Amino acid sequence: MGTTRRARKNASAMKMVGALLALHREAAGYTQSALGQRSVLGEEMIASIEQGRRPLKPDVAEQLDELLETKGTLSVAVSRMPEVDLVPMWAEEFLDQEREAIAISSYENQVVPGLLQTEAYGRAVFGTRVPFYEDEVPQLVAARMERQAILHRREPPITCFVLWEPVVRAPTGGRKVWAEQVRHLLACSELPGLMLQVLPLDRTTHAGFSGPFVLLETPEHQRLAYVETQRGSQLIADPDEVAILTQKCAMLRSQALTPEDTKGLLDRLLGEQ
Repeated sequence: MGTTRRARKNASAMKMVGALLALHREAAGYTQSALGQRSVLGEEMIASIEQGRRPLKPDVAEQLDELLETKGTLSVAVSRMPEVDLVPMWAEEFLDQEREAIAISSYENQVVPGLLQTEAYGRAVFGTRVPFYEDEVPQLVAARMERQAILHRREPPITCFVLWEPVVRAPTGGRKVWAEQVRHLLACSELPGLMLQVLPLDRTTHAGFSGPFVLLETPEHQRLAYVETQRGSQLIADPDEVAILTQKCAMLRSQALTPEDTKGLLDRLLGEQ
């Protein structure tokens, strides 16, 4: 079975499990809000699971089975979920933490961060994958667009993005896609709590030579770091390692243009096209 077919099967199964949860919740007399409070999951997570947008994890299924007195129904349903590898396991944990983060800091020197990409830019990025499977791209792009909802929620995380200047100058996807992406960056820079900075190309030295990384702060105020390579990634919880990247992030922010000067640069780039 191909990756896309597995992904579609998994998405369908997630919707079925979500519908099953909604059925049992309503039968038990709970609203999404009430169940979210009772289970400490929150209304948003309950809604996402019921809509098939987030998987129901085994430990959560056990908790809900107990609360709703469903005699293990949800746990059994989760155990029968098909395997899916469209999103690698090593990335799923990061995405889970990103959804709940109260603060996100990112340095990128290759492409615009996924949280700031347009659909067309995202398609261009996924189009560079090796091996390339064209029928996977729409679902990958849709998932990336869905991630961006965290920037527009009622209480968005505090976010800081530092982009090396070649990232915003590279005409990824062609000039039309590039121009749309730059305009989108300008729009994103106006979002509450979001700081966008460009690290100029003329800096003779900076703290980002070792590559991109992301810093997350969880609702419990745990600090995590995430780094990617060509063939994998790592979510780092060790306080000493996270502290080093936190120091690098602070240095990069001081070496980058201010948010106001960054907007000026983006405006000039659009004017030069």
